[in-house]
Amino acid sequence: MAPRVVVVEADGGSRGNPGPAGYGAVVRDQETGAVLAERSEAIGTATNNVAEYRGLIAGLEAAAELGASEVEARMDSKLVVEQMCGRWQIKHPGLRPLAAQAAALVGRFAAVRFNWIPRDRNKHADALANAAMDAAAGVPARPARAAEPPRQVAAPDSPARAAAREAAARAATARTTGTDPATAPASWEPRPSFTATRLILVRHGETEYTEQRRYSGRGDVPLSDRGQAQVKSTATRVAALAPSAAAVVSSPLTRCTRTAEAIAGALGRSPVRVDDDLIECDFGAWEGRTFAEVRERWAGEMDAWLASTKVAPPEGESFAEVAARCRRAVERLREAYRGETVVVVSHVSPIKLILRDALGAGDALLHRLFLDAAGISVVDLWPDGGVAVRSVNDTAHLPSA
Repeated sequence: MAPRVVVVEADGGSRGNPGPAGYGAVVRDQETGAVLAERSEAIGTATNNVAEYRGLIAGLEAAAELGASEVEARMDSKLVVEQMCGRWQIKHPGLRPLAAQAAALVGRFAAVRFNWIPRDRNKHADALANAAMDAAAGVPARPARAAEPPRQVAAPDSPARAAAREAAARAATARTTGTDPATAPASWEPRPSFTATRLILVRHGETEYTEQRRYSGRGDVPLSDRGQAQVKSTATRVAALAPSAAAVVSSPLTRCTRTAEAIAGALGRSPVRVDDDLIECDFGAWEGRTFAEVRERWAGEMDAWLASTKVAPPEGESFAEVAARCRRAVERLREAYRGETVVVVSHVSPIKLILRDALGAGDALLHRLFLDAAGISVVDLWPDGGVAVRSVNDTAHLPSA
């Protein structure tokens, strides 16, 4: 039976920095501490940090081969741990491909937690790395060391184990919602964007309902002449922002698919992928009516709707319901396009709700944030639940009124 949770201990180094280099990695059963796998290799001439990253990659690969679903990665390299957590920038260009490779491996597990440990608690991986460095330097192999007996990582019923389980449960919630302030990674420094899934959020171009200030939900209202002009400008802008976008995903309504098709054309990509979860809120009895008409006829219902995202318009859909399906859509995109950029064409309500969750904001944001037709917002999502909102409602590309 494959272990559900394993511990990866990894290390690497070089004699000279750069110099003869090697790495070592150990995979342990988290419950018993028993060694499940060892990896080590001489890698020629390299720096300490390169060797450390290679050790982490080897350990994660071994954990994946064992079928583990969760990993606790332990290293005595502060640099690698902090960079993989997104708290330190990856300034050396030689480390970026290795960090990207490690991030791709992280995406293969349900959860990966990185922890720094002192060197004296990383002796097994350190010994493997030193043997690999000896091999790289041409030093004769040392006698094989005695097999290490299993050691307890933490007792199954210990307070530390209980705390770890609680933290893992919170982390799972954060990965689903992206808004748990207790576990969402926090950092003042920019995270490496190349490991994130970037969403280019585009609201469709104008329709007649937009200009007339009418509720426009599930009705399939086409783009107006002005909306078609906006879409051309938006397509050019998105192609400049994300020339290598992996996909264009759209709500099924025509005003979005036409916007998405123009963007896909500018990117040289087709066809557009449709996701029904990105459709606009169902405004029910309010569909097609002006804001003033709804206020006059359904004053009480409107007050209740504005006061709670759990309240739906008559015969319609609540924002809480829209938020739930938007989260499903975002999670699918995060899983399907790790480390890539995706253009998402949708409507004002879904995009507001996605931005609310990304910002960790309250419901009041929905009534304070204005999104123009054909406006662009950018959000980065990391595999560990980290989020960065890069821009909101960029309209610099649109023709003046």
